[in-house]
Amino acid sequence: MFEVLETLVLTVLIFFGIQTFVAQPFKVQQGSMENTLIPEQYVLVDKLSPRWDPYSYADIIVFTPPESWSQGDVPFIKRVIGLGGDTVELRDGLVYINGVKLDEPYIYPGNGGIQQQTFPAPGGSTRWVVPDGSLFVMGDHRENSADSRNFGTIELSRVVGRAWLRYWPFDTFEILPVPTHPELATPAP
Repeated sequence: MFEVLETLVLTVLIFFGIQTFVAQPFKVQQGSMENTLIPEQYVLVDKLSPRWDPYSYADIIVFTPPESWSQGDVPFIKRVIGLGGDTVELRDGLVYINGVKLDEPYIYPGNGGIQQQTFPAPGGSTRWVVPDGSLFVMGDHRENSADSRNFGTIELSRVVGRAWLRYWPFDTFEILPVPTHPELATPAP
C-alpha cells in the first residue's frame, strides 16, 4: 500500500512540476488566430525555453490579458508583432516595424481569399513604441481580434509561454510554424 501511495504522490508532484515550470496544455477559445489555430484546438505551451531563448517576431504566445480585457480566467493567444524598443505603425492596411513593411503570410484570408488588411481600432492609435520588457501582439484574424491595437503592449510578466505544438484534434497534430522575418534583419532605408 505504501508503494502505491508513494507512486501516486510522486506522479502528482511530477505532473504539477512539469505543468508549472516546463509545459502546459492550452485550449484555444477565441477565433482571433484563425486559420493558424481555431477554437476547440489544443496546443502545448512551452514555459521553459523563453528563459534562455527570448520571444521573437511571429512567435505565438499565450498570455494573461490586461484586467480591462479579461474574460474571467481565459488567457489570450496571439502572435508577437513587435519587440521591446520597436516602433510599430499601421499604414494603408499594412504593418511596419521600425519603418520596414512586415511580410505576414499567416494573416487570415478575408472575403474572396484576399489577405485581410490591418487597421487600427476605431479611434485608436496607428503608432506604438514598444517599451523594453513588453511585446506588441496581434491575432492572425485581424478583423476578429482584440489585441495590442486595443489594449496596448503587454508586459513579459503576463506571458505564460510560447505555443509550439498543436496536438488536438489529432488530425491537426503539428509543430506550429513560425515564419522568419528576414525583412527585419536589415535596417530600414
